[in-house]
Amino acid sequence: MLVIRREEERDRQAVENITRRAFYNQYMPGCFEHYLVRVMRGHPDFLPELNFVAELNGEVIGSIMYTRSTLTDEDGAVREAVTFGPLSIAPEHQRRGYGRRLMEHSFRRAAELGHDVIVILGSPANYVGVGFQCCKRFNVCAEDGKFPAAMLVKELRPGALDGRRRVCRHSPVMAIDEEAAQRYDDTLEPLEKAWRPSQEEFFILSQSFVE
Repeated sequence: MLVIRREEERDRQAVENITRRAFYNQYMPGCFEHYLVRVMRGHPDFLPELNFVAELNGEVIGSIMYTRSTLTDEDGAVREAVTFGPLSIAPEHQRRGYGRRLMEHSFRRAAELGHDVIVILGSPANYVGVGFQCCKRFNVCAEDGKFPAAMLVKELRPGALDGRRRVCRHSPVMAIDEEAAQRYDDTLEPLEKAWRPSQEEFFILSQSFVE
């Protein structure tokens, strides 16, 4: 039986370990997402009320975490949005629908709390099935004015965005100090860094924009 519940302090090390194993070598040799998990909880943009774990037969196998982000229109008016990530499922439990169930649970709770827009960075193939669309459809752009192919938007309340151009700014906590992250990773049990095709896929997607 899968149980989705709020993360508790006793879950933190398990979540960090799962995140490290889930992301290791996916987007680069090694990963920094587990360090992000570690520092995110102490940041003012972190939303603990949207921090959930998936527990299967009493074992934590997945996690989703949210932070605040902003959308600023051309007149300088700022509205809040939320962003999730990392979303992690232990490798041995992936591709069984657990990540989708975590997301959908968090969407319902976010809507109940009054949030109406989610903006994420990720592969469209992973997220269009749960209602995300290209950022350009909502006229939401990056700070350079471009529409990244990897920036996706979901309205939790239909019509929450009215089509005016808005710039998305994610929380500063997302700007990982890579040297500090590597120093922290060096203190953990060694995992083998390796090249995978997913790293090239990530590079291509990160350099792609919608015209």
